[in-house]
Amino acid sequence: MTTVLIIVGVVVVVAIAGYFLQRGRATGAGGLKRRFGPEYDRVLARHQGDTKLAEQELGERVKRHGSISAQPLSAEARERYTARWTRVQERFVDAPEDAVAEAGDLLDELSRDRGFPETGSAEDRAEALSVHHGAHVDAYRRVHGARDGSGGTEELRKDLVGARALFDTLLGNPTGQQVERGRTDMDKQHDAKGSVTS
Repeated sequence: MTTVLIIVGVVVVVAIAGYFLQRGRATGAGGLKRRFGPEYDRVLARHQGDTKLAEQELGERVKRHGSISAQPLSAEARERYTARWTRVQERFVDAPEDAVAEAGDLLDELSRDRGFPETGSAEDRAEALSVHHGAHVDAYRRVHGARDGSGGTEELRKDLVGARALFDTLLGNPTGQQVERGRTDMDKQHDAKGSVTS
């Protein structure tokens, strides 16, 4: 009987250790790098290469925002958002800074509708977005940072194209096709403006 209890105890301990080992892999360096993408490198650089501090910060983000689950959008809401983004791109031709600022506001609204936090600063929202959309969160920061007016038109165009990838992801569109279409539309508008002014 004692032997059976010892064997059962060992099996339970091994199972628990396996669980925590697997969980550690999912949130450890490799798991965090995969989850956060370029955001991992950004946080690591901010902590001057201190992996432990960077991973602690990212782990805290996962604890705070990892349970956010995307709220569905109705077909009508998707159409409204798509139409609004098209207007943002069209506005870029005449007012690039205003269009990029409007894109930031549109991303805020769309992310709230999808279940991300409503309150806090743009950086708070960026941190929440980074847990689920690490590959695109830099574009979110750039459109919010573009409000200071320091970027040229080409830089603003790149910011808007990058933001389109996050927009499509939040909307639920496959990003590749939508981003390429958005880039082509903006390039045509940019070329048309150039030919009119030259």
